[in-house]
Order: sequence, then structure tokens, then C-alpha cells
Amino acid sequence: MSNAKRVAWAAVALLGLSVTPVAPTALAATAPTPIIPGKLAPAGNVEAGATKAAVCTACHGQNGNSVNPEWPSLAGQNAAYIREQLAMFRAGTRNNPIMYPLAAPLTDEDIHDLAAYFSVQTPAGLEADPEHYKNGERLYRAGDRNRQIPSCKACHGPVGRGNPGAGYPALVAQHSVYTVKQLTDYANEQRYVDQAGQPARSRNGHMMTTISKRLTADDIRDLAAYIQGLR
Repeated sequence: MSNAKRVAWAAVALLGLSVTPVAPTALAATAPTPIIPGKLAPAGNVEAGATKAAVCTACHGQNGNSVNPEWPSLAGQNAAYIREQLAMFRAGTRNNPIMYPLAAPLTDEDIHDLAAYFSVQTPAGLEADPEHYKNGERLYRAGDRNRQIPSCKACHGPVGRGNPGAGYPALVAQHSVYTVKQLTDYANEQRYVDQAGQPARSRNGHMMTTISKRLTADDIRDLAAYIQGLR
């Protein structure tokens, strides 16, 4: 086990949580709590979120700026997207052996507070890979009409700030290693699957799966290289 994963499991242990997977039948019987823009309880308390986010720093870094390229930075991520993802982790409909036991005990209030906190943090910023980012910049800004690949900026914004109203996540300064993994999982229809390995619905998952399948491995690498350097 890598040192990074040991840190993550230590965070689980600090919360005193069980890491025993939920049986598939139990998952099927328990629908996820819907947490979607426009149908929310209070928006969340940033100060309360700061306290609750203490355990998150083990993986996602101080103020949500991850130093481990395998784990996403959350600083500046829009609250709507964080709420959706935490709700899916909690319900087991986005399968992750580390995030599930951390998210399972969260209340709706906890999720709102954590989302509010991370959404107001400032991304630290990373550097684009100079060897690969040029093609990534072209795809991000213009897409590829011949392959029916839309520009990434249409949904994620010209500098990767996302679109909270539509639930499109911010991408600014995200680790390229993490982005490659997510786009590859979308292309393989593995990003949103439950603990029984069955597809799970998300608001924008189908669209991202469709687009990712049209990308080559080099496209994915180049896009990730460019996204890492967005400011």
C-alpha cells in the first residue's frame, strides 16, 4: 500500500468508521438522497464546513489544494457539484472504497457545509505540461467538429471555472493524473458505478461518457496537461 493510501485509511480510522462494503442488495433498496441545484436546504455554513473539512485535508490537502496527483483538488470547486458527488459517495452510487466510509455518516447539513467551504477556497495553481498542452488547449477551446467533440469551455468555462447552475464542475488547476483517470473512467463507463458494479445515474455522466469515448489516449493526456495549467 502506498504512503498516500495509508494516510487516507488513517483518516478513516480517525473518524472511527467501518470500511466494510455495503451489500449490493442493501444499496438497491436505498435510493440516494437527491441533492441538486435549485432544490436545496440552506446553502451551507462556510465556518462549520471548515471544521468538518479537517479530515479531508489528509487526501485533498490544506484548503482543498491536493498535493497528491491521484486525488482531486477541491479548492474553488462549485458547491453544487460537490454536493452531488458527496451524495453519490454517501449512497454508494459512485463506488470508491475510501470515500464511501467517509461520506456514509454525513448528514445533508454536513454536505452543504463542506460544499460551501471548499467552494470559497482559492486554487493554488499548477503548471501545464509543456510537452503536451498545445493540442489540449486546441481541444479545450475549440473541440473537434470532425469527430463531434465539443469544446470543453462550452460547459467548463474559458478558464475552467465551471457552471454551478448546470452542475458542471470547475477544472481549474486540476492534477493531470487525476483528470486522465476520470476521463478514462468515463470512456470505459466506470466513473459512476455502484458497489455491485452496476451503472449509476448522474446529471451529466451520460454526456461526459459520450464525449470521452471520442477522445484518443493522446487527446486525454493533452487535455489533462492543459487543464493542469489553467488559471
